Amino acid sequence: MATDDLTLLGDGDEFTLHGAGDQTHFVLRFKPDGMVADIAGEDAERFRGDYETVRSQYPGWSSDQVLAQLWDQGGYSWLASPEG
Repeated sequence: MATDDLTLLGDGDEFTLHGAGDQTHFVLRFKPDGMVADIAGEDAERFRGDYETVRSQYPGWSSDQVLAQLWDQGGYSWLASPEG
């Protein structure tokens, strides 16, 4: 998944998140397993809301904590495929 045209929104030891300026496309990467979720369309709309909700509920959380919550509990790991 190319992220050249996307902005880095979050980076930690385990996860990175890139997003389009218009928030219609996100790429969530789980580094340890080499998995990437390419999130677009209706999934991107839901992700944007989920991301903001978790960030506002847990303002002290690191990027990895927020993104792990979305990956596991938010179900975005189901959209992932192997990187490459």
